[in-house]
Amino acid sequence: QVQVVESGGGLVQAGGSLRLSCVVSGRTFSSYAVGWFRQAPGKEREFVATCSRNSGSTHYADSVKGRFTISRDNAKNTAYLQMNSLKPEDTAVFYCAATPKDGIYLKSSSYDYWGQGTQVTVSS
Repeated sequence: QVQVVESGGGLVQAGGSLRLSCVVSGRTFSSYAVGWFRQAPGKEREFVATCSRNSGSTHYADSVKGRFTISRDNAKNTAYLQMNSLKPEDTAVFYCAATPKDGIYLKSSSYDYWGQGTQVTVSS
């Protein structure tokens, strides 16, 4: 059984930083591509960043490019989302997702496993 668990959310002032973590268990972590999505109140879930199995390929939403960095440590079964220069509009529940397919995937429907989400709140 595959489990996805996010952590690291919290309250931060605009301009601050947070690092989200995502642990995927149940199968060798290096066999998953991972992605981060977010959902703000009253809005649809949107793509944030994705990373292939070996970190050879990454892709970011335009809204976070240059501020967020996705990475992974396969030895620790963990993916990360480093978020810098946070803005109030980044406030959302952030979700980690995983798929056994290799590559980079921007659509939520491409992912098979999801975490419960972690709240990120950026105050102005």
